[in-house]
Amino acid sequence: MYKNAVIAAVVPAYKEERMISTVVTTMPDFVDHIVIVDDCSPDATSEVVAALDDPRVTLIRHEENQGVGGAIITAHRAAMDLGSDVNVVMAGDAQMDPAYLPALLDQVTDGGFGFAKANRFYSPESFHGMPGYRVLGNIVLSFFTKMSSGYWNLFDPQNGYTAVRTEVLRRIALERVARRYSFENDLLIRLNIAQVSATDVPIPAVYGEEVSSIRLRKVIPELLHRLTVGYWSRIWYRYVLWSFSPIALLLFAGLFFTLFGLGITVWVMFQIAASVVATAATVMLAAVPLMLGFQMLLTALQLDIQATPGAPDRTPFAPVAGQGQATIS
Repeated sequence: MYKNAVIAAVVPAYKEERMISTVVTTMPDFVDHIVIVDDCSPDATSEVVAALDDPRVTLIRHEENQGVGGAIITAHRAAMDLGSDVNVVMAGDAQMDPAYLPALLDQVTDGGFGFAKANRFYSPESFHGMPGYRVLGNIVLSFFTKMSSGYWNLFDPQNGYTAVRTEVLRRIALERVARRYSFENDLLIRLNIAQVSATDVPIPAVYGEEVSSIRLRKVIPELLHRLTVGYWSRIWYRYVLWSFSPIALLLFAGLFFTLFGLGITVWVMFQIAASVVATAATVMLAAVPLMLGFQMLLTALQLDIQATPGAPDRTPFAPVAGQGQATIS
């Protein structure tokens, strides 16, 4: 146990026969359970795990590949069945340094947060050695994930080194969470809908000889779709369905005035192209809705930032029993 909490490490693994034993042998003693999900690896990942002499290990093998998110979801469920209070995700390629695990766990035990994640980019030096296009890509993806998830205080959304209270997981419809590379982004959106407090923890990444299997042409459209759908789902649940918030009113009115102003602007431009002189009234008809809509959208954004779930006042860790799973879709 760690500070009165039963800790489970959930380990998604795909083609990790070389590194999976390192993950297990370096796991700290305070970790009570190690749930490894072999996501239908074509190599000897399962055989290597089965040969390890560690009573904490529970091995599950998918007969069909479900993606990293699917493997994590399976492991989360198995860990909860084992009685865990906190689940921490540890990659099967040993990229997540267990020396920093206490810093992550402290946030969900002593810190009172429901969810904590690592942030690799906590200082200017963190970007050294990274190609410029990857730096730009991480910044852009982080901004869009902030907007979609509503966690404006978080960065590095694709970092899977996370710790979460199992009481939080029971409030999430895990079967609805994305199972591929957008898993982390989709989970953040659903955590915000459930108004779970979350925080970043500065933790450097460990890079080895692994080769990424990510195909950007496939991943980027999936991420954009997930973030777009997730954004409107979050707005619907938090600001419309559960309480018609001024944020929703400002957002929808701002979109209406902005689109109306843009429509008039396009019409005016066609009139000018046809040698028709635009009057002052016509210009104002386009400019005023644009300015009003833009101001409303900025105000909605500011209020959304202020609505980011804060840290609950509940320390030290106190497990909450008997909570059922919510059906937030």
